[in-house]
Amino acid sequence: MASLNVGSLGEYIREQRRNAQYSLRQLAEAAGVSNPYLSQIERGLRKPSAEILQQIAKALRISAETLYVQAGILEERRGEGLELRASILADPLINEQQKQALLAVYDAFLKENAARKDSDAAPDDHADGGPEAAGPAT
Repeated sequence: MASLNVGSLGEYIREQRRNAQYSLRQLAEAAGVSNPYLSQIERGLRKPSAEILQQIAKALRISAETLYVQAGILEERRGEGLELRASILADPLINEQQKQALLAVYDAFLKENAARKDSDAAPDDHADGGPEAAGPAT
């Protein structure tokens, strides 16, 4: 998983806030966070949790996934598990460590399936004369 780039995240949130024509205080209130905390996020001094990012996204009327990608929590993909990842990250019933563990397991399964798909697609080149060279078993 990509590492968190807090500075650019804060800049992105500030840009979105300005585009939405919110003051810092208005966005903080709408997102349910303190004004100083939001200021620290925007200045790149704080690393917000997935839950806080979700609250900010909701207040800005943008997708939480957008902020997760911007924060480096999610890799930008063409929808590959993005909804599942966002749901895990937004779940208030599990802690951050548990969320990261679930995402790591999910990523491991994706890599395993991709490797299996690649090996299935590779041409059979069994020059060793092993059982695979004889063709499929019946």
